[in-house]
Formats: sequence, structure tokens, C-alpha cells
Amino acid sequence: MRSKRIRMRVMDVSAEFGAMGTYMRRALALARKAWADTYPNPMVGAVLVNNEGVIVGEGWHERAGGPHAEINALRKAGEKARGASMYVTLEPCCTYGRTPPCTKAIIETGVSRVIVGATDPNPAHAGKGFDVLREAGIEVISGVMEEDCEDLNLIFNHWMGKGTALFAAKIATTLDGRIAARSGDSKWITGEAARENVHIWRRYFPAIAVGAGTVLKDDPSLSVRLHGREEECPRRFVFDRTLRSVISPLPKLYSDKFRKNTSVVTCTGSSPKARALLEEQGVGLVELPAGDGFLPAFREYCVEQGIQGVLVEGGRGLLSSMLRAKMLDYLFCYRAPILLADSEAYAAFEGAAPQKIADSIRLRKVRHELFGDDVLTRGWI
Repeated sequence: MRSKRIRMRVMDVSAEFGAMGTYMRRALALARKAWADTYPNPMVGAVLVNNEGVIVGEGWHERAGGPHAEINALRKAGEKARGASMYVTLEPCCTYGRTPPCTKAIIETGVSRVIVGATDPNPAHAGKGFDVLREAGIEVISGVMEEDCEDLNLIFNHWMGKGTALFAAKIATTLDGRIAARSGDSKWITGEAARENVHIWRRYFPAIAVGAGTVLKDDPSLSVRLHGREEECPRRFVFDRTLRSVISPLPKLYSDKFRKNTSVVTCTGSSPKARALLEEQGVGLVELPAGDGFLPAFREYCVEQGIQGVLVEGGRGLLSSMLRAKMLDYLFCYRAPILLADSEAYAAFEGAAPQKIADSIRLRKVRHELFGDDVLTRGWI
């Protein structure tokens, strides 16, 4: 009889955690409705559930400066919030900012339990929202689908935790790790579904960077082109120490309708004529010291400018330089089911030369997604 009761309790606990996952997945789906629209704030979703397991209110943070997800969910629920459980992807704020603290509203509306995915990444706030709620007699459960909730806000979490911009590399490779044939041809390694996903991530990042070689070879636009949306353009950076990419006719980055979103990262003493031409076009110039301090100085520049994330779509030269300088924090690798089987084809990275597999660079918190026949592997470097 005792073993039967134990089994029943285990089943009850299992069912409860299963339900928690269901409601937290809904909260995550709500948060993603504001993909890239809340920058520099995090994306957050919230769901209110009554004692019968019925959703009585839900909401998400729609834009920076607007009501938080918890407030939107509470407004939808009205009086039904009293005694309900709130599922929220991120620890509720407990301090005044552009909006009042969410903990205050949660307490005042009579919510009985708060189930949270991720803890606030700001060291000054982490866990304090939990403390406020518990002191008010509200049950708090944290860490439900924590990794999924943290993954939702890569840039925000890195900025809050490290105080620097998240530098993420994007590459498209063959199965044998090549980004271009020996001729330089690389269009297209991956299919349409994978390339559309790249544009989704472009929209997420406030800035994109390439090297001069990529500008000269591919003449990219680096804009965001998604079905059903108007073309958008993040901040665009070109790393060109000598301004060799300023040619005639001018590349798209220096001449298209978004050219004022472009800045060229260069060194003291680069071509005065090229500088004048860029300035005439409204293209910005970021002058940094030459030598080994060039790339680290750009990271400092991003902090000064409040640029919290940069997606690096450069070729082998820029990517390898950033890797050696320990500038890359994250990697998006789209891998197509094709082989070049050519040692002279271009690899994405070079220069590390580990002598043992144990010394290789390994990703952590790895995620895999399938887009048609292509696989996206992404994770922290």
C-alpha cells in the first residue's frame, strides 16, 4: 500500500512538472512574438493559469519602454489573476525603471504562485525579484526550462553578465568544413530555408560586420529581407584597415539606400581620398589604432556606443583574426549535406593549429536545428 502511495506521488509530481513545461513553452512562444522588437530589453512571455489549469491571461513584452509581459498578462486576466499561477520566462523585475516593478503588480493582484524560467542575468538584480515575492507569501519556483529561456535572450544576457557586446560568427559550410570552392565560389552552399533563418538572426542583432575581402568578392547588402516584411537594415560595419574596399563603382554598402547605416572600421593613415569619398556618401568612419589592439579597440568602441551585439559574416581572414584575438563569443554554423573533398578549398578558420583533439575549440550549450536538408549548429565558443 505504501509503495502504491509513493508511485502515485511520483506520478502527481511528474504530471505537475509536465504541465509546467506546457505552460512555459507557451510563455516562450509568446515572448518570440516580439522577436528583435524589444532591444535593448529582453524578450519575455507570461501566462496566468487558474487552479483548474485554464489559461486566464497571457502577454509578452512588445517593445522597449512598453509594459512588461507580466503586466500585459495581468491586465488580460483582470480579477481572474487572484489565486492564479503565473508562468514567466524571466525573473520579474523588482526595481523602478521606465516602468514600475512587476513584483509590485503581481503581489497586489493576488497571484498565488510564480513559476520562472531564467533568473535575471544582471548580477545586481539576480534573485532579488524572487526574494520580494517570497517575502509577500507567494510561492516561487525557478529554473523551469531554464536553458530554453536563457537561449531566448543571448545578447541581453551577455551584455548584462559581461558588460560587453556579444560577437557571434555566422558561417555556411560543407560537410567537410569548407566555406567556398578553391575558385572562391560559395553560392549557394545552403538552401533557401537556412538562408531565411540567417535573415531572422540578422534582424535579432543590432549590428553586422564583414571584412574588406567579403565586400570586394560578394558585394553584399547585409540587409534583412524576410517574407511579408519591409526590408530592414541593422548597423553595418566593414573592417578595412587600408580602405581597399572603396572602389569604383562603389559597393552596395557604400551606395545603397541604407548607406548611412554603414561605418568602415579603419586605421590612422588610411587613404584620404577614400575617406573623403565615404564621407561624401554619408558613410561613417571608425578610426582605431593599428596592430594587435585593432580588434580589441572595436569591442571597446561597441561598449561606448551601447552596441550590444554584432553578427560577424566575414570571410576566413576576419573570422580567423577575431578567433585568435578571442573576440568571438558565439558561433552559428549552417552545414549542408555536400562534399568538396578538396584540400585547396576555403575553410572558415585557420591559425589555431592544435596538436591534440583535446586542445581544440569546443562549443558549449550547443543547439541543433534542421532547415530543409541543412543543419544549424550553434553554441558558445
